[in-house]
Amino acid sequence: MEYRRLGASGLLVPALSFGAGTFGGRGELFGAWGDTDAEQARRLIDISLDAGVTMFDTADVYSDGASEEVLGAAIKGRRERLLLSTKAGLPTGPGPSDAGSGRARLIGAVEGSLRRLGVDHIDLFQLHAFDAHTPVEETLAALDDLVRAGKIRYLGASNFAGWQLMKSLAAADRNGLTRYVAHQVYYSLVGRDYEWELMPLGRDQGVGAVVWSPLGWGRLTGKIRRGQPLPAGSRLHRTAEAGPPVDDELLYDVVDVLDEIAAETGRTVPQIALNWLLTRPTVATVIVGARNEEQLRQNLGAVGWRLDPEQIARLDKAGAVTPPYPYYPYYRLPDFTRLNPPVV
Repeated sequence: MEYRRLGASGLLVPALSFGAGTFGGRGELFGAWGDTDAEQARRLIDISLDAGVTMFDTADVYSDGASEEVLGAAIKGRRERLLLSTKAGLPTGPGPSDAGSGRARLIGAVEGSLRRLGVDHIDLFQLHAFDAHTPVEETLAALDDLVRAGKIRYLGASNFAGWQLMKSLAAADRNGLTRYVAHQVYYSLVGRDYEWELMPLGRDQGVGAVVWSPLGWGRLTGKIRRGQPLPAGSRLHRTAEAGPPVDDELLYDVVDVLDEIAAETGRTVPQIALNWLLTRPTVATVIVGARNEEQLRQNLGAVGWRLDPEQIARLDKAGAVTPPYPYYPYYRLPDFTRLNPPVV
């Protein structure tokens, strides 16, 4: 396993991390993801640790907290061997204090995650969404207090727009507060919006990408192809509307190239899609999920080898789309690219 520095921090994270969204199985959305219990989770964690996957990501909203509970039960006795990453900020109930990033909410959310996980600190704590109703200074001060109290080691954000992340970083610098060093983002061969603004921001500001849904919300499994019906067992039947939209023709074009490279390399379609992400600027770690051992072992095969430059270029071209204004001139027009070339 390769280990990478998380943004401009001293934390080393594995190139692949394990996402525990399949743990717990409560609710319509997360029940469709998986229903792994503690015994099954222990086996998946055993396999992950043996392969060098040392970071495990969850959130308080996953399965109404059951994901954290199952993960906590499965790591007992080996806390020192791994990193725990969790998130808060999305609504967990109907009450006025059940959502957002205000001081009281964050302190309660962290205490709840620590209790469910059965640990005394969180290695990486991320805001699951930007809270426009709370001043960023209040949010950052509360998080800084939690860091100073030893309950959190490193801070990150998730699903922020560029201006929201930059406003937060500037406020942290201005007030001498702990900065975000990670941004958990959606990024895949069929979802490359991250490249337009957030990737250049991450490189400039020392914020590493923690990638979620690297297989395009389950579309880059190798089971979805042009002219074929959606497989009966695909979770997309139940969850497609909740995930990132993907144009069908773009998906088919990308899968065509993935199939070609799979034949050339002897690797699977998902392994190639994951490996491509690991070549991208600012990417610190890619979160992979698995409902069973077979899926996990397949995903672990994404590391330990490299695509060649020509294969990377073909994948880049297959998944490329024209960015919206004001980004497209910096990708397409020479006078603009001379001044500000794209990071990729």
